[in-house]
Amino acid sequence: MSAVPEQSSIPLSRNRNYQLLWISQVLSGAGISASVIAFPLLVLALTGSAVKSGLVLGAITTMQLLAGLPAGALADRWNRKTIMLSCEVIQLIAAASLVAALWWNLVPIVLLVAVGAVMGMCGALFGPAETAYLSRVVPADDLSAAVALNTARGFVAQLSGTAAGGFLFAVARFVPFIADAVAHGLACMLLIFLRVPPRRVQPVPTRHLRREIMLGLRWVWAQRHVRVTALCAVGLNLFVSAFYLIVIVLAHARGIPSGQIGIIVAMFGVGGLVGALVASSLSQRVSPYVSIIMVFWWLGALTLAAAFVANGWLLGALFAAMALLPPTANTVIVTRQLLLTPDNLRGRLSSVLGITTGVAGALGPVLGGLLASTFSNTHAVLVCAAGIATVAVVATLSPTLRSFPRQPVIVDSSETESEPVAETMSIHSQNRQDLVEKGD
Repeated sequence: MSAVPEQSSIPLSRNRNYQLLWISQVLSGAGISASVIAFPLLVLALTGSAVKSGLVLGAITTMQLLAGLPAGALADRWNRKTIMLSCEVIQLIAAASLVAALWWNLVPIVLLVAVGAVMGMCGALFGPAETAYLSRVVPADDLSAAVALNTARGFVAQLSGTAAGGFLFAVARFVPFIADAVAHGLACMLLIFLRVPPRRVQPVPTRHLRREIMLGLRWVWAQRHVRVTALCAVGLNLFVSAFYLIVIVLAHARGIPSGQIGIIVAMFGVGGLVGALVASSLSQRVSPYVSIIMVFWWLGALTLAAAFVANGWLLGALFAAMALLPPTANTVIVTRQLLLTPDNLRGRLSSVLGITTGVAGALGPVLGGLLASTFSNTHAVLVCAAGIATVAVVATLSPTLRSFPRQPVIVDSSETESEPVAETMSIHSQNRQDLVEKGD
């Protein structure tokens, strides 16, 4: 068997492993987006119930949140490539089962909820595994560019998949799910050819999933740069997600046609894609502190402006502008977090941060609905702008963000596969005590 070359010797432009990973997830993400847009359309066509449509989509988000913490620990425990391959295969089977049910006109709502739950569970498992795997696919010098391109990948997949999903559903109800199954199959085939040096994992005598999860939570909380950026992101996501719903209500109240509202929302993805393409370059030109802080003030100013814009096309331009800078901050933060985190904790880092921001994103629309029902639409937007400005002030004055490292000390993953020393001693000591108590 030929030796696998060290990733540090391969530039990103010629990194076959990264290209395989990137293309596979464009395909997979587009398939998922096609299914997500087709799900509510299918439920409405079958039952006419908006509540049941929400139930199916809610199953995806709920399962992602429930499986999030265990998924991060499992990504640090198991072979990450195997996790990614398994998730693609499972999603292929789930989509194929739905196609078969539609073909035979046997589509109970419980099947749709189950498929949604499977999608959420696989998303929860795949995300931490891929994030942790990325630092072994690309060298540290290229990690910033890889993170930025992954962000762009998400926007490409979402825009193409959402557009294709609606069109394919018009062709036939089962066609979007055929496309989803094919996309996962192709992604799986590409992932099979990934080749990276194996992790050197030191065996742990007894593994306890709950302890591993708690270790990850304690480690993330103990890292002040991780903790502060996560808390700021939670506050920002909460108000931005609320604003996202309110601006749709605002546009409708101002008589903007539904088709134009769809374009307004799509412009957010276009702006995000452009921002992701320049994120790596921009992150090298400004300090981490500036790249993070300018996002808060930029979003606060544009949210405030939205309260006074009545033209639909201008609202679309505002949405596109709002998405331009967040990819740069995301690139800076994620790159440094990965480089500062031991390899055996990267899965748990990703899952903890994913859950915290995910909860904020889920609660945001609820907050937006409450604000829209309590205040006028314009005043609701102003409340969101005030909330973002408050978070911006806190972030600007934070000494932790001011000291955000420009060039973090890179952790040698080959030497960090065992649990951190203090925790390892504690766990091993507890294991010995358990053996004494059991008389083994």
